[in-house]
Amino acid sequence: MRFLPNLLIRLRERIFARLNGEDGIPVPGPLVGAEHFERVYADPAADGRSRGAGLSDLFWYWLAPGPQMHQEHLEPGERYRVVARTTRRVLAVPPQRSYDLAAAAARRALDRLPPDRTSLVRLRDLMMPIWAEVYYELVFGEPCPASARALIVANADDVVTALKCCSLRHMDRRDRLTRYLLDRLAAGTVPVTLPAPFTAQETAWYLQGAFFNTAVVQMSEAMAHLLLAVAQHPAAQRRLVAGLDDDAALDRVIDETLRVHPLFGVAHRITSAPIVVDERVTLPTGSVLLFNYLAYQRTGPAADDAFDPDRWLGLDRRDAHFIPFGVTANRACPARGAAPVMMRAVIRETLRRFALVSTVGHTRSLPSRGPCYLVPPGAAAPGPGRLRLMRWRDTWADLGRSVVQLCLGTVMVIDARRQRLCTTYFEEAHAP
Repeated sequence: MRFLPNLLIRLRERIFARLNGEDGIPVPGPLVGAEHFERVYADPAADGRSRGAGLSDLFWYWLAPGPQMHQEHLEPGERYRVVARTTRRVLAVPPQRSYDLAAAAARRALDRLPPDRTSLVRLRDLMMPIWAEVYYELVFGEPCPASARALIVANADDVVTALKCCSLRHMDRRDRLTRYLLDRLAAGTVPVTLPAPFTAQETAWYLQGAFFNTAVVQMSEAMAHLLLAVAQHPAAQRRLVAGLDDDAALDRVIDETLRVHPLFGVAHRITSAPIVVDERVTLPTGSVLLFNYLAYQRTGPAADDAFDPDRWLGLDRRDAHFIPFGVTANRACPARGAAPVMMRAVIRETLRRFALVSTVGHTRSLPSRGPCYLVPPGAAAPGPGRLRLMRWRDTWADLGRSVVQLCLGTVMVIDARRQRLCTTYFEEAHAP
């Protein structure tokens, strides 16, 4: 039965390619090898973001509302520079402040779990309220009320669940957060705003997309991967618990998690001018380049799938084809400075309270949301029977989920192609 989910994934990919077109150039791939990956990614001509790629219609559909204000989908120019500068200002937080924000939010979330018995949780669901609170406080400069946290979590969860094709979009959940942000902007209680000629609507969409969608989703996914990796490698977990104050040891585990399970799958860029790869290959203007993070990180001196944090004791990250937060010259993750510090805080708070145990499948996309047992000191840990049952249930759930993803993914691709959000936007914006 294990081959069926992979078969269904390949079928879904084929359907997506058929409906969206096969105009993308994989990097690394036959035309652009891994040795050229970072240079081509950093080329000034690899700067187009949405216009001219059929694939963009699908991403805009998934990221609605207001995908035209999402920082990652703004075309180069003054609008992008203003938005990116605003994001950097919000995230320019001293490391200790970043750590304290994340640690405090983690303690509040973990306080909601029973302290005297084992809990079965979905790690992504456990982590999402933490990052909702962190980014709310960064944007608004005040503690996050429960009502706002619920709006942010509902929005972020709907986006990522649709992206994984595990559910259709629910725009009502997203629109509730948009209305909340618009109300706050009208009341003058949002410290982070975009200057004219940006409108209040555009500012609301920007805040929603950058902080309460992408930031919350990516940090929740990162922590789910990190905690699940620790849960499934008891020796690494024991070493961490024994030396929980060792920042370097924690960073090696974080890096190894992001190497084996990179957060970003494929980043697409559209070339604005020809790019010379080598004497054989020149990528013409208008090429859609599909930069595959996982494929690239599976080349070079750290190309295997084994989870081995100690590899970083003797391996220089610059030599390892390791780009956990993208390439600096081409829209690297703006939270790349704060994210590792915050992750360090949350894993510390978690391991101080619980031992982690899980036997579920661990894939980069993690559509299961990371089922895991959290065992407080003195509580009964799940025995071999419960762990086998956990694995069996996860295998069958993965099979059913694969069918759901095939069906719902196809529906959303067709709907995105019908709505043509990105294509229509650029046609109207550049109409004579």
